[in-house]
Amino acid sequence: MTNWENCLDLADLSTPALQELIDLAAAYQQGASAPVLTRPVYGANLFFENSTRTKTSFQMAEKKLGIELIEVNPATSSVQKGETLADTVRTLQAIGIDLTVIRHSQTGWYQDLVENPYVNLALVNAGDGAGVHPSQTLLDLLTIQNEFGQIKGLKVGIIGDLAHSRVAKSDAKILKELGASLYFGGPKSWYSEDFDDLGTYGELDQILPELDVVMMLRVQLERFDEANRDAFTAVDYYQQCGLTADRAKLLNEKAIIMHPAPVNRNVEIASDLVDGAKSRIFTQMKNGVYARMAILTKVLQSRGLMEETK
Repeated sequence: MTNWENCLDLADLSTPALQELIDLAAAYQQGASAPVLTRPVYGANLFFENSTRTKTSFQMAEKKLGIELIEVNPATSSVQKGETLADTVRTLQAIGIDLTVIRHSQTGWYQDLVENPYVNLALVNAGDGAGVHPSQTLLDLLTIQNEFGQIKGLKVGIIGDLAHSRVAKSDAKILKELGASLYFGGPKSWYSEDFDDLGTYGELDQILPELDVVMMLRVQLERFDEANRDAFTAVDYYQQCGLTADRAKLLNEKAIIMHPAPVNRNVEIASDLVDGAKSRIFTQMKNGVYARMAILTKVLQSRGLMEETK
């Protein structure tokens, strides 16, 4: 039985539980009403890294579910005075917060919290360093399922900054589990052997014609060391590894283009392709609300804070 008291990594879920989560997100997408809360529920979102899509998407999902949000800004919180994350979370718990959504630059920020006997409120991972990004993975799965009806048997390419992308790590493992065939592309120096058991690395011109889904990744300069940041040039990267208009001509007729965003136009992908017929980038953002509603629903139901889905 899946433990839904927190949502930290979708890899913790069984395949049936994953599919059930995708189906719940799809139900919300199709207009299903949220189950009733069993009492007033209070939440706080702690984003220690910059975010537009994930933060506002969680806010919208929380509002749609009837969660009362308490505003907490990490930039002006006591963390700036040296307070630990655990003590911040315990403070929120002490004043009556039931659930907190956290994005943090530390990979695996949640490990110490789930082992802390004094932390009892629900924890939802909105991205941990270069670790995983569960809600992004779910919205990607929903987008792909909407397009093709299933994930099993599809060929998915994950291309770009593989070294620093939590989306790549998170998506690849789950897509593989659900039966997709994976291809990786981008700078060879940014490819990790961790992906060897999940798929095949190839040159873009070779793999693009094979793909049903092309998932481009943002170049995460904020995670580069100073030497690599200084050596990076957007023009060179675009020509060597970006999805240019010419490369897009290699795609098959039914292939779709995805990107977790924010998009650096004309760096990872040609600007016209972002808005083109094959793009599902803004569809992904829309689906993010439904995905996050599904995650929050499961967590709240596991804690008796929301009625069971009928």
